[in-house]
Amino acid sequence: MTEPQPPTTAPPLIGLRVLDLATLFAGPLAATMLGDFGAEVIKVEHPSRPDPSRGHGPSKDGVGLWWKLLGRNKRTMTLDLSTPGGRDTLLRLAATADVVVENFRPGTLEKWDLGWDELSAANPRLVLTRVTGFGQFGPYARRPGFGTLAEAMSGFAAITGAPDGPPTLPPFGLADSIAGLATAYAVLTALAARDRTGRGQVVDMAIIEPILTVLGPQPLWYDQLGFVQPRTGNRSTNNAPRNTYRTADGRWVAVSTSAQSVAERVLRLVGRPELIAEPWFASGAERAAHADILDEAVGGWIARHTRAEVIEAFEKAQAAVAPIQDVRDVMTDPQYAALGTLTTVEDPELGPLRMQNVLFRLSETPGAIGWPGRPHGADTDAVLTELGLTEREIATLRKEGAL
Repeated sequence: MTEPQPPTTAPPLIGLRVLDLATLFAGPLAATMLGDFGAEVIKVEHPSRPDPSRGHGPSKDGVGLWWKLLGRNKRTMTLDLSTPGGRDTLLRLAATADVVVENFRPGTLEKWDLGWDELSAANPRLVLTRVTGFGQFGPYARRPGFGTLAEAMSGFAAITGAPDGPPTLPPFGLADSIAGLATAYAVLTALAARDRTGRGQVVDMAIIEPILTVLGPQPLWYDQLGFVQPRTGNRSTNNAPRNTYRTADGRWVAVSTSAQSVAERVLRLVGRPELIAEPWFASGAERAAHADILDEAVGGWIARHTRAEVIEAFEKAQAAVAPIQDVRDVMTDPQYAALGTLTTVEDPELGPLRMQNVLFRLSETPGAIGWPGRPHGADTDAVLTELGLTEREIATLRKEGAL
């Protein structure tokens, strides 16, 4: 197995060392995003129970593909933290690190004598990032927590789906992904504070919270008006027309009219300018109350044209439209291609892999993908040797079961 090669650019987080002790998915995703912009990320996994993301979803030749994305830019090593040798080794690693990311149930690190007191004693500048379903305290803190529970508890599922259908969960890790983004932001915020104070601190990230933030003003609406947002399917309570519509060739498009001027352009385009003169048309909420009329007008016109014709006409009218795409369309979409949203990464196990590129573009210090997810424990000996352990010490740890 060839050693991973560092990016050829000089990314902004170079010199930052992150220990990723977390699994499934928010904590590891945060570490991935830090690694994409130059942080040295060391993925620490149990010797016999690796991160379950290695086995999630489809695989090729026995190699999990999700891990290739989630594990990119990470060196991988094994360590059983519950053993004396594993505990001592982690403390030695933490003394060299800037950030530790973990998602054990509250109290687990403390049970192994690896809590904040021990870690901060080993490294007062360390940022300990704790990602759990419900946070470090409160009545639910010790419950098993997954993103699905956050999607249910936050109000997301309650407003998602058809009005006469059941609450609907997303078919992917939405809450975990939002929490991963929030965790990366929290880590960088804590590091900025450390630059001023010289001291590290604990980041407490509960997966149930970031998704509630992105749901918008629902708590405020309820607090002030007693308003509970209903399920509206693809429609919106704030504007119309806003829906998905089927084209003459059996494809689908999405239309949005959040701006009044766009709503007017759409109605002129579909040949119903008289609706613009209706008293209710001047308000987004009132248009939403008349969505049946507007959907009939817009949907009827779209149904008589192919998707290509619809998009061409909407673009000419400067009205907002997008095709409903599956992953096959995404892979060939010219806008994604122009942005470089998808990139090809060489993998020693599977060859060239196409995957999402780094999350955003920086003009002076861009991020990069140096390598996809590495095999379980591929860099254990290298990391420990760099830490100063001798071959005999590594062999002793392996005999103990710590590696």
